[in-house]
Amino acid sequence: MPNVQELYQQKRKDIPQALALIESGDLIITSLGASEPIELIKQVHTVAANGVKGADVTSCLPVGMYDYILNPEYADSVFANSWFYGAANRKAGSQINTSHVPQRLHLAFKKRNFARLEDGRRLVLLASCSPMDKHGYLSLSLSCTYEREAIDAGAVVIVEVNPNMPRTFGDTAVHISEIDALTEVDYPVFALPEGEFSDKDKVIAELIAERIVDGSTIQLGIGGIPNALAAGLKAKKHLGIHTEMITDGMVDLVECGAVDNSCKTLEPHKIVGTFAMGSKKLYDFLDDNPSVIMRNGIWTNDPAVVGLNYKMTSINTAMEVDLFGQCASEAIGPVQFSGTGGQADTAIGAQRSEGGHSYIALYSTANVKNEAGERIPVSKIVPLLKPGSIVSLSRNDVDYVVTEYGVASLQGRSIQERAERLIAIAHPDFREELIFEVKKQNYY
Repeated sequence: MPNVQELYQQKRKDIPQALALIESGDLIITSLGASEPIELIKQVHTVAANGVKGADVTSCLPVGMYDYILNPEYADSVFANSWFYGAANRKAGSQINTSHVPQRLHLAFKKRNFARLEDGRRLVLLASCSPMDKHGYLSLSLSCTYEREAIDAGAVVIVEVNPNMPRTFGDTAVHISEIDALTEVDYPVFALPEGEFSDKDKVIAELIAERIVDGSTIQLGIGGIPNALAAGLKAKKHLGIHTEMITDGMVDLVECGAVDNSCKTLEPHKIVGTFAMGSKKLYDFLDDNPSVIMRNGIWTNDPAVVGLNYKMTSINTAMEVDLFGQCASEAIGPVQFSGTGGQADTAIGAQRSEGGHSYIALYSTANVKNEAGERIPVSKIVPLLKPGSIVSLSRNDVDYVVTEYGVASLQGRSIQERAERLIAIAHPDFREELIFEVKKQNYY
């Protein structure tokens, strides 16, 4: 067998040569979020010029405004599917070349691969890696949510090798012999602004933070409320992290001493996640850091695994919650906005944990345009979800719902009790209307 440096040189290609490995009918999986191989994906639509037909590109939280998503001209060559929408997917809307793949994160690849095998498609992975070490190993860096699963399933593996990608540990290791083609790039890793949040985010975060006890293991999502919560947990002690997404706020909690992972019952003394996205501060923290373990999403997000953590606390957000406790977290009516992601995984897992809890946080109102084009406030606690709404978290799996007006504990509560408690944390301007609808609809 050639030595690793010889293998590396044999597999070096420019981007057109690497993309020439794609064939008609392939299922192409792209790495998640900040781990996307941006230069490869920028040019993936060019396979149309190679005569490729009927290929499917399935992404998850794409960060770029890519032609294959935005331009329906390429629909016959590369169809744009996504597990979790990003800005490009939302802009494309319901074009003929785009669609959403419903999923719960820990089973996303398993189910997509099942469909691939049923359809007789070949599997291709487009991923980013940090540079190869002396032993011939590269790192999948910021995501091993499904990437390692795809490699193990026999994918044709095409990677960008980027010196700016942090080297991480866990299920991210890929040997050069497993890679079919690599292209060398050098650009900054996609980054988010550091920890922005509003006064309203802070109020909601404080309501949750006061219920989180020392020694808890936490999972945080993305957005203003989770960012504010991370800031609000700095006075806690001996927190641990077992999460889907590793964020900037978690770095702050480590650096201030609130997180030491000493009380974790699963992977003690380690931060566990399946992907990371944030600022350069986060990426510098992750680079070559053995205290952070990146694990396959099928394990990290399995509710049975999540529930093994003592005092597991899951915090996620929603767009709308109805008086039954159903959470719409990924769509506005039938219009897809993001995806289910790991919300159900972590919420259900936290409730299985000894001393664990799950929180769904949202503002009590949103400003939307009326028929006259004016922005008016509407309640996000509603009698019934909008027609066509997607239920991301069923009423059976909701523990606590939090707005800036308080915390509603729904576990073990009747429909009547749920409605009363949710109305109590709705914006005061809408409470009478909600009570009227309850009586009108005869909820009880």
